Amino acid sequence: MTPTIGIIGSGLVGGSVARLAVAAGHRVVLSNSRGPETITELVAELGPLARAGTVDEAIAAGDIIALPVPLASFESLPADKLAGKIVLDQTNYYPEFWRHAELDAGKLTSSELVQRHLKDSLVVKGLHNLDWNHMYSNARPEGDPERTTMPIAGDDAAAKNAVKRFLEAVGYDVVDAGPLAESWRIEPDTPIYFWPYAPAIPDGLTEAEEKRFYLEHPVPPVSPEAARELIATAERRSPVGGALAGMPPAHVAIFMEQASASTVKK
Repeated sequence: MTPTIGIIGSGLVGGSVARLAVAAGHRVVLSNSRGPETITELVAELGPLARAGTVDEAIAAGDIIALPVPLASFESLPADKLAGKIVLDQTNYYPEFWRHAELDAGKLTSSELVQRHLKDSLVVKGLHNLDWNHMYSNARPEGDPERTTMPIAGDDAAAKNAVKRFLEAVGYDVVDAGPLAESWRIEPDTPIYFWPYAPAIPDGLTEAEEKRFYLEHPVPPVSPEAARELIATAERRSPVGGALAGMPPAHVAIFMEQASASTVKK
């Protein structure tokens, strides 16, 4: 049976998750904090496999619940409603936007923080380490030589297997990075985060040319063997977390433009 994907968050990343899922034949229930009436345009674009709902409706319908939301909002997630659910944690820690003392001290990983709040859920870290545009455009069918590899981490073997099957269905090979305590190996500022899934932009381009190249240029695939090597060579650094300054300028510019356009539509 093809699992239904409940999505809490309908922005750039949530929209890409929905597109991946629908393209692979999954039913999707999209939700956000503003109400289902604000998602009608996106749902119409996605077609009959997608519908809008409240957060509670997305949780109730979903076999896997995706969290393409800012990490800062984790405490607003309804832990009671998410009890027993497989939760795909797509959050990332960027201290310039929100700080947490335990994360800064390296006492736990961001996904352990989410799991602690969602104490009765089955949290799996995944589909968090590439941008919304390449999340969709990098996906390839099984056997395609350009198919790339995503890492996951989690404490429950069955939940990880369910997320693995979902990611394989939507267009990715998958490697296991270990438990949530080891998920720092796939967090921001590690070898497998972002850069292997983004094109290398050549020098000498104008700002407009950089943006076009970034959006349109194909990205070389990451093999499962290469992904495992990137995970194994990660070092736990201090300070913890990512920074926009560490991202390609074209990515930051496009993100700001599209986020601003999304805000205007609200």
